[in-house]
Amino acid sequence: MAIHHPGRPEDLPAADVLWARWALVAVLRAHTGDEGRGGHRTGTWIDGEGLHLDDSGCTWWTLAPRGEGRFVLYGEDESSSVKWHEPPVDMLAQGPEWLPYEELRDYLEGAQLGCVYWYENGSWARAPYPEDLEDDGLECGMGRYVHDKELLSWELDTAGPAAAELLAAAEGRRLTPQALEELVHGGGTSYRWDLPAMLRALALTGLSARAAEPAPDPDPDPVL
Repeated sequence: MAIHHPGRPEDLPAADVLWARWALVAVLRAHTGDEGRGGHRTGTWIDGEGLHLDDSGCTWWTLAPRGEGRFVLYGEDESSSVKWHEPPVDMLAQGPEWLPYEELRDYLEGAQLGCVYWYENGSWARAPYPEDLEDDGLECGMGRYVHDKELLSWELDTAGPAAAELLAAAEGRRLTPQALEELVHGGGTSYRWDLPAMLRALALTGLSARAAEPAPDPDPDPVL
């Protein structure tokens, strides 16, 4: 899937797919020393607010669930020219009432926001952009979760040969603690896993929820 410059809503996968991919990376990179860290945090992680990415340099992003199948994606990459455009671009124009406006406006006032996308009723949307806007940073920020090759070879490289299987399990909401234990204890990589932190992160993702059991056949009509 290609991402346009600037990004378009249809460039992004469905929110549950984006969540699964990003959350898997957050699980695999979880470390106890990062939990509850005060001040500015970097890396890829999940907490009670949602998923986060900050490379301590040119890009930071958050994907936050808003209930009822709704999500908001916001952040900034240095490639974004939105906040520098003249006349100014209203990144919140046409946004639904459930967006976290207070938080987003704080970022806007601090010139820290590059774009905002929201997901509702099975599709992404964003504010209208002027025709001469060159980029909003979506490709540089989210390309790692959109492009399969980049996801497997870069974001999930620490998982080695198990990466594709773990990704399929995450997207299918069947990523189990046992699968993580097998990864950690299976060898084949020099990465320093932190299994307790990984399991705590997994519990926040919803990636291990089992599909609903099929309802049993109704009892036959009673004999009167």
